[in-house]
Order: sequence, then C-alpha cells, then structure tokens
Amino acid sequence: MAKLEHYIDVGQKKLRCGYTTGTCAAAAARGAAEALLTGSFPAAITLETPAGIAVTAELLETERGENWAHCAVAKDGGDDPDVTDGALVFAKVTLTKAPGVAIDGGVGVGRVTKPGLDQPVGAAAINSTPRRMIASELQAAATAHGYGGGFSVEISIPAGVELAKRTFNPRLGIVGGISVLGTGGVVRPMSEEALIATTAAELSTLYAAGCRHVLVTPGNYGEDFSRDTLGLDLTSWALCSNYVGDAIDRAVSLGFESFLLVGHLGKLIKVAGGAMNTHSRTADGRRETLAAHAALCGADRELVKQLFGCLTTDEAIPLLDGAGLREAVMVSIAGALSENLHHRAGEAMEIEALFFSNRYGILGQTAGAGELLAIHQHREERA
Repeated sequence: MAKLEHYIDVGQKKLRCGYTTGTCAAAAARGAAEALLTGSFPAAITLETPAGIAVTAELLETERGENWAHCAVAKDGGDDPDVTDGALVFAKVTLTKAPGVAIDGGVGVGRVTKPGLDQPVGAAAINSTPRRMIASELQAAATAHGYGGGFSVEISIPAGVELAKRTFNPRLGIVGGISVLGTGGVVRPMSEEALIATTAAELSTLYAAGCRHVLVTPGNYGEDFSRDTLGLDLTSWALCSNYVGDAIDRAVSLGFESFLLVGHLGKLIKVAGGAMNTHSRTADGRRETLAAHAALCGADRELVKQLFGCLTTDEAIPLLDGAGLREAVMVSIAGALSENLHHRAGEAMEIEALFFSNRYGILGQTAGAGELLAIHQHREERA
C-alpha cells in the first residue's frame, strides 16, 4: 500500500499524515476511468487534494468489463488512530451517454436517514468535498482522452458494514456503512477538526429532528452517569469530547434554547478554570483550580498544599470532607463554571452544568441545572 510521506509536528513528535476515504474514492474512480478510456489500468493515480498536498495511491483489485471498470485504493490513516485504516475503497465506473457524473454508494457506504447532515435524507453518505473530487477527476480523465460522454460511479467499502459499528454513524442516522469523508483530502494525525466536526454533525442532526434542548457530555463517563444515575433520556444527547467551547458555539449558532453539560469533576473543573478545550495536551489546571477555590472557602495553608499535591480530583474529596469544606468548595467551583459557560454562550442560549465523581456521585451543579435536568427526564417520568 502506498503511504503518504507528509509529516506534521504534533506536540514534540513528527507524525505522518494519511489520506481520507474521499481521496481514496476519487483516486479509485480516476483509475477506473483511465482503464475504460485507455484500455489498461495505471499502476497508481496521483491527485492534488484540496489541502494542496499531492497523494499517490496504488490501484488494487482491478477488473474491467465491456462498459465498466472497477478498482480499489487502500485507506491510509497515517499515524491517526483511524478505524478505517487499510480498508479498501472501491470505485466502479460505467460510461454513460448522458454527460455529467452521477455518484452513488454501494456496499459498506452508509445511507443518510436523518436531516441535518451534509447530504440529504436518502442519499449515500458521500460528503460534498469527496463528491467534488470524484467529479473533478473523472472530468479531467474525459478531457485528457477526448471523451464527450458521462460517468456513473458507485463507491463501495466492503468492510464498512462492520466498521460503522465502531463509529458515530448509527447515532447520526447513517445506516448500512461508513461515510466517505474529508474536507481537505488528507488525514492529519489526532485531528481536532474531525472530532469537532463530528460534534457539529450530531448537534445539527438533533436540531433538524426538532430538538431544542440538548444534553451534552464530554465522554462515556457523562453518558453513563446521565443515563444510569440521573435517569436522563438520551434522545437529545450529544458528545463533545474535549471541545466544550466549540460545542457551545455550534449549539448557539444552530439556535438551541438550552444546553445541559454533564461531566466528571476532573473534566469540568478545567472549564471552571477557564479552559474550553479540556485535552490534557492543551490545558490542565485541575489542582490549581481546586486549591484556589478551597483557599477562597477558608482552607488553611496545609490543606491547600495537600490539595495541590493530589493527582486526581477524587483524591481531593476526602481531604475536603475532613475539613468540612466539600460543599462550600463545590458551590464555589459551580459558580465559576457557570460564569465561564455563560460568558461563552452569551445570552442567546440557557446553559447549565452538573459535575460528579464515579466514586462520590453528584458533587455540584450550577444554579439553574435543576430546571434543565427536568427537561431531560425520561418521558414517562415527565408525563
């Protein structure tokens, strides 16, 4: 498999980029078109991605019939932890009398079932940029070989049916496979853009379905706690990963009326300290924030020193209990959390939060959280 030799600096490491499923689909389509118009498959296809980086992709599993040809390109995830790495992306191209390029999905490419995504309901989950890349490559092939007809393209990813179970697609309403994605055509390792885009897509889907009050958690801890301990209905729920600020921005721009954030204290205390991207690579400040609020609530120098030395927020709770300060400190943290959330959201959307510990349960919540919790209770409980 041809690998992209393009590297970027991530932290203190140089990590290799890869290329997207959209780039794979475009390269495979160009290869199939070349075979149809010249009589033979090239060994590889080189194309320019929207990111301005040239990708050379080897053509695999080539086959040609009277009026059609198909081949595959193996997805290169680079150093990104991508479940699609190595998956074969096939393009079957058929010549048509009518001009233009018709694109659809086959086996392993998901189909959109909910509004609010890049493609309309009923369409194959092949996003706009990959569609443009495929059409551009086919039109370039037609021009190069003096062909005046059109093309019909079917993109398939046989492994996509199983891979989709490990993605967000089922929650987004994309069924039957994975999506063909990539705005830049290149996979950047540990891509924040991809995670933020996933949250944006989830929020868009919920809004398009009529949801106006959204429950958001940074990860699985918040999801499990919301469902199993708080008894909340997850119908209007989205994940934001570490990108709390971006999720708030998206929710505001879409027009949500309220935003309820539920997360572990270890995550939300960072937001209380002013960090809207809570990834440890970007921000921490847990011990500093906790120690500061304890001092504001009357903790003596020795306790502040002990809190500052805690490796986790859970480790700090017994120390606060021993000083009789847990409730006061949690109220103080909730106040700072509320201030920062409201500052980010502005006045356009009601926003509240609840934070917890898996060991100690609910630890605190912002002043208006109770009202939003009631909105997200199971329907039968609200009836």
